[in-house]
Amino acid sequence: MNQSSGGRRSAWRNHPRRVTRPHPLGLDHERVPAPVPRYEIRVRGRVSAATLSSFEGMDADVASTETVLHGPVADQTGLHGLLDRIQSLGLELVEVRRLPPGDRS
Repeated sequence: MNQSSGGRRSAWRNHPRRVTRPHPLGLDHERVPAPVPRYEIRVRGRVSAATLSSFEGMDADVASTETVLHGPVADQTGLHGLLDRIQSLGLELVEVRRLPPGDRS
């Protein structure tokens, strides 16, 4: 048994260097962070500035018939929190849409 394992070791050493090159150190565990998705949320009517201030981190465009909130939402829990806040404020939800990456609407 020792002879066969010794034979494997010497065979491993005989491979060309390009075949046995080690993995780069420290890069295996690093992850590239995924971009935070952005959402557009439309509610019916004009929402007051005081109410809009409760949607921290979201931008708003107020039109004559609806208010559009848009901004980053880190995860599903955050999205559900926004939707719960809309409901608790008595706002009528019209549409929720995930924006394509790179869309800064």
